[in-house]
Amino acid sequence: MAELTHFNEQGRAHMVDVTEKPITHRTAVAVGEIHVSHEIMEHIKAGTMKKGDVLAVAQVAGIMAAKKNADLIPMCHPLPLTGVDISFSLSEQPCMVEIRAKVTCTGVTGVEMEALTAVSVTALTIYDMCKAVQKDMCISNIRLLSKSGGKSGDYIAKE
Repeated sequence: MAELTHFNEQGRAHMVDVTEKPITHRTAVAVGEIHVSHEIMEHIKAGTMKKGDVLAVAQVAGIMAAKKNADLIPMCHPLPLTGVDISFSLSEQPCMVEIRAKVTCTGVTGVEMEALTAVSVTALTIYDMCKAVQKDMCISNIRLLSKSGGKSGDYIAKE
């Protein structure tokens, strides 16, 4: 089992010192889904939700969330991101929006949390924009698909 790095000698949380780590190209891809009704799916496709274009607004929210990750998740380092891309796949069976976030940077620590935060906030934004019509939407299956760069090397999730 890997050693926990976010605790000091007294067992208290601290932000890991990454000063001596080499700069490498880092990439992370995360996915998640929000299950919606057929009515909501039709509104999303047609762009007819009262609050506006759901996917356009959610996409911007996800990008902003990746950029603000260090303000949201304790002990995460603020990173100079070089790219954030949010994409969507719409499914009728089951009726859902799959969200995919790809985040990149050149730095000393990974961007996994930025990708996961982007997916989470994108899903929450979809929920917020559609909740007037449907309150029982379900956000689920948020997970890291892959990461590259850094000392630990590449990771690809098993399907």
